[in-house]
Amino acid sequence: MSDRPFKVLGIQQVAIGGLDKSALTDLWTGLLGVDKVGDYRAESENVDEDILRLGHGPHAVEIDLMEPIDPEVAPKVHSPTLNHIGLWIDDLATAVDWLTEQGMRFTPGGIRKGAAGHDVCFLHPKGNEASPRSGEGVLIELVQAPADVIAALS
Repeated sequence: MSDRPFKVLGIQQVAIGGLDKSALTDLWTGLLGVDKVGDYRAESENVDEDILRLGHGPHAVEIDLMEPIDPEVAPKVHSPTLNHIGLWIDDLATAVDWLTEQGMRFTPGGIRKGAAGHDVCFLHPKGNEASPRSGEGVLIELVQAPADVIAALS
Protein backbone atom coordinates (compact mmCIF):
# COMPACT_ATOMS: atom_id res chain seq x y z
CA MET A 1 0.00 0.00 0.00
CA SER A 2 2.56 2.56 -1.09
CA ASP A 3 -0.18 5.10 -1.84
CA ARG A 4 -1.00 5.61 1.87
CA PRO A 5 -1.16 9.42 2.32
CA PHE A 6 -0.22 9.47 6.00
CA LYS A 7 2.38 7.96 8.34
CA VAL A 8 2.14 6.27 11.74
CA LEU A 9 5.00 7.85 13.69
CA GLY A 10 5.01 5.90 16.95
CA ILE A 11 3.09 4.98 20.09
CA GLN A 12 1.44 7.98 21.71
CA GLN A 13 -0.31 6.22 24.60
CA VAL A 14 -1.43 3.08 26.36
CA ALA A 15 -4.75 3.23 28.22
CA ILE A 16 -5.46 0.90 31.13
CA GLY A 17 -8.83 0.68 32.86
CA GLY A 18 -10.17 -0.61 36.14
CA LEU A 19 -13.24 -0.22 38.32
CA ASP A 20 -11.14 1.79 40.79
CA LYS A 21 -8.12 3.61 39.38
CA SER A 22 -6.58 4.10 42.83
CA ALA A 23 -4.92 0.67 42.66
CA LEU A 24 -3.62 1.46 39.17
CA THR A 25 -2.32 4.83 40.33
CA ASP A 26 -0.61 3.22 43.32
CA LEU A 27 1.12 0.74 40.99
CA TRP A 28 2.14 3.15 38.22
CA THR A 29 2.99 6.29 40.22
CA GLY A 30 3.66 4.83 43.66
CA LEU A 31 5.59 1.64 42.96
CA LEU A 32 6.89 2.29 39.43
CA GLY A 33 7.46 6.04 39.85
CA VAL A 34 5.85 7.22 36.59
CA ASP A 35 4.98 10.93 36.82
CA LYS A 36 1.34 12.00 36.91
CA VAL A 37 0.91 15.04 34.66
CA GLY A 38 -2.84 15.58 34.56
CA ASP A 39 -6.42 14.53 35.10
CA TYR A 40 -9.30 14.15 32.65
CA ARG A 41 -12.99 13.60 33.25
CA ALA A 42 -15.66 13.34 30.56
CA GLU A 43 -19.25 12.36 31.30
CA SER A 44 -19.88 11.81 27.57
CA GLU A 45 -17.06 9.24 27.45
CA ASN A 46 -17.86 7.78 30.91
CA VAL A 47 -14.27 8.24 32.03
CA ASP A 48 -12.30 9.61 34.96
CA GLU A 49 -8.58 9.25 34.34
CA ASP A 50 -5.13 10.05 35.59
CA ILE A 51 -2.68 11.00 32.85
CA LEU A 52 0.90 9.82 33.35
CA ARG A 53 3.96 10.43 31.18
CA LEU A 54 6.85 8.05 30.68
CA GLY A 55 9.91 9.69 29.13
CA HIS A 56 10.42 13.21 27.82
CA GLY A 57 9.79 15.32 24.75
CA PRO A 58 8.48 13.84 21.53
CA HIS A 59 9.55 10.36 22.61
CA ALA A 60 7.35 10.41 25.74
CA VAL A 61 4.54 7.87 25.98
CA GLU A 62 1.32 8.77 27.78
CA ILE A 63 -0.17 6.19 30.14
CA ASP A 64 -3.84 6.78 30.90
CA LEU A 65 -5.25 5.13 34.02
CA MET A 66 -9.02 5.07 33.65
CA GLU A 67 -12.09 4.22 35.69
CA PRO A 68 -15.70 4.48 34.57
CA ILE A 69 -17.85 7.21 36.08
CA ASP A 70 -20.69 4.65 35.97
CA PRO A 71 -19.58 1.01 35.56
CA GLU A 72 -22.99 0.07 34.12
CA VAL A 73 -22.84 2.60 31.25
CA ALA A 74 -21.00 2.29 27.92
CA PRO A 75 -18.33 2.85 27.00
CA LYS A 76 -16.98 0.60 29.72
CA VAL A 77 -13.45 1.97 30.02
CA HIS A 78 -12.53 -0.81 32.45
CA SER A 79 -13.32 -3.66 30.06
CA PRO A 80 -11.07 -4.91 28.67
CA THR A 81 -8.44 -3.82 31.18
CA LEU A 82 -5.97 -2.90 28.44
CA ASN A 83 -8.46 -0.48 26.95
CA HIS A 84 -6.65 0.90 23.90
CA ILE A 85 -3.38 1.99 22.36
CA GLY A 86 -2.80 5.38 20.77
CA LEU A 87 -0.69 6.00 17.70
CA TRP A 88 0.86 9.30 16.62
CA ILE A 89 -0.36 10.16 13.10
CA ASP A 90 1.25 12.86 10.95
CA ASP A 91 -2.02 13.92 9.22
CA LEU A 92 -5.10 12.71 11.08
CA ALA A 93 -7.77 14.15 8.77
CA THR A 94 -6.11 12.63 5.71
CA ALA A 95 -5.69 9.30 7.54
CA VAL A 96 -9.39 9.21 8.47
CA ASP A 97 -10.49 10.02 4.91
CA TRP A 98 -8.20 7.40 3.39
CA LEU A 99 -9.00 4.70 5.95
CA THR A 100 -12.74 5.35 5.47
CA GLU A 101 -12.27 4.81 1.73
CA GLN A 102 -10.58 1.48 2.56
CA GLY A 103 -13.66 0.34 4.53
CA MET A 104 -12.43 1.13 8.04
CA ARG A 105 -15.02 1.31 10.81
CA PHE A 106 -14.59 4.13 13.35
CA THR A 107 -16.26 4.55 16.71
CA PRO A 108 -18.93 7.27 16.98
CA GLY A 109 -17.76 10.81 17.64
CA GLY A 110 -15.44 11.49 14.72
CA ILE A 111 -12.32 13.61 15.18
CA ARG A 112 -12.41 15.44 18.51
CA LYS A 113 -10.14 16.77 21.26
CA GLY A 114 -8.71 14.00 23.44
CA ALA A 115 -7.65 14.00 27.08
CA ALA A 116 -4.20 15.45 26.31
CA GLY A 117 -5.62 18.17 24.04
CA HIS A 118 -4.69 16.56 20.71
CA ASP A 119 -7.23 15.78 17.98
CA VAL A 120 -8.13 12.08 18.12
CA CYS A 121 -10.45 9.46 16.72
CA PHE A 122 -10.78 5.70 17.25
CA LEU A 123 -10.71 2.66 15.00
CA HIS A 124 -13.53 0.35 16.08
CA PRO A 125 -12.34 -3.03 17.38
CA LYS A 126 -14.91 -4.85 15.20
CA GLY A 127 -15.97 -4.35 11.62
CA ASN A 128 -19.53 -4.56 10.34
CA GLU A 129 -21.26 -5.06 7.01
CA ALA A 130 -20.97 -1.39 6.01
CA SER A 131 -17.37 -1.01 7.19
CA PRO A 132 -15.69 -4.43 7.35
CA ARG A 133 -12.19 -3.27 8.32
CA SER A 134 -11.42 -2.68 12.00
CA GLY A 135 -8.81 -2.78 14.75
CA GLU A 136 -9.12 -6.59 14.67
CA GLY A 137 -10.27 -6.80 18.29
CA VAL A 138 -8.23 -3.83 19.55
CA LEU A 139 -9.53 -0.30 20.09
CA ILE A 140 -6.92 1.93 18.41
CA GLU A 141 -6.76 5.68 18.98
CA LEU A 142 -5.30 7.76 16.16
CA VAL A 143 -3.73 10.94 17.57
CA GLN A 144 -2.72 14.01 15.56
CA ALA A 145 0.97 14.50 16.28
CA PRO A 146 2.09 18.07 17.02
CA ALA A 147 4.84 19.60 14.86
CA ASP A 148 7.68 18.75 17.27
CA VAL A 149 6.68 15.08 17.39
CA ILE A 150 6.37 14.94 13.60
CA ALA A 151 9.84 16.46 13.24
CA ALA A 152 11.40 14.14 15.81
CA LEU A 153 9.79 10.92 14.61
CA SER A 154 9.70 11.40 10.83
